[in-house]
Amino acid sequence: MPKSIIRALPTALAAVAVSLWCSATALADDGVPSNDFRIGSYTVFYHASATDLQGPFVPPGLNFDPENLETLYLGYVRRLNPHFNFELALGLPPVAKVKGSGPAYPGGGSIPYNGQVLSSVRWFAPTALIEYNFFGESAPVRPFIGIGINYTYFYDRDSTPAGDAISGGPTKISLPSSIGPAATIGVTWRPAPHWDLNASYSASKVNARLTADTAGEIRTSHIEFNPQALILSVGYAF
Repeated sequence: MPKSIIRALPTALAAVAVSLWCSATALADDGVPSNDFRIGSYTVFYHASATDLQGPFVPPGLNFDPENLETLYLGYVRRLNPHFNFELALGLPPVAKVKGSGPAYPGGGSIPYNGQVLSSVRWFAPTALIEYNFFGESAPVRPFIGIGINYTYFYDRDSTPAGDAISGGPTKISLPSSIGPAATIGVTWRPAPHWDLNASYSASKVNARLTADTAGEIRTSHIEFNPQALILSVGYAF
């Protein structure tokens, strides 16, 4: 991501905070709930692509395939005006597993690679979205679209025994944080004044440069995770 966008991010977040405060003041007395807390399921589908692993003693064709996963969704939605909302979407940090993709036995050796779980990592990925609702607030069903920013922080990055075996020994993994655009489309059904059911499908751009360090031998790959998420949730508005 261009450094100019990263430098502008604090200003953008400050502008959102000011907008929320002003909106809360303007809408406080109109009788419509302004805050909505949501909980549900967060199913992540990776559409990943990566460069082949590069470095000393690396056979050609070693690549990666992250597993899809499911975790708990937690969200906060703030009403900005009758058609626009602000959403902060969070997922309980899951354990993401990465499998090898490539030859079954690299270099004709005896150590298996393809389909083996090579590493695991936890990630924390808050996403801030501005959403537009197509129908008025009196409609029980309201489709919406949204755009925003995703921040992904990787931690607990561990190489498995299979990963250590293919690397030639205990391996430390590095994945820097990522900031990228995000978008969503969904629908909200409000069966009662304070309760809502929600379904959405989101996509975000998450890039990272993987670095694997095995006793000073450095191997690298650039991974585009490009996750897409199906979110099903129930919310309470007040």
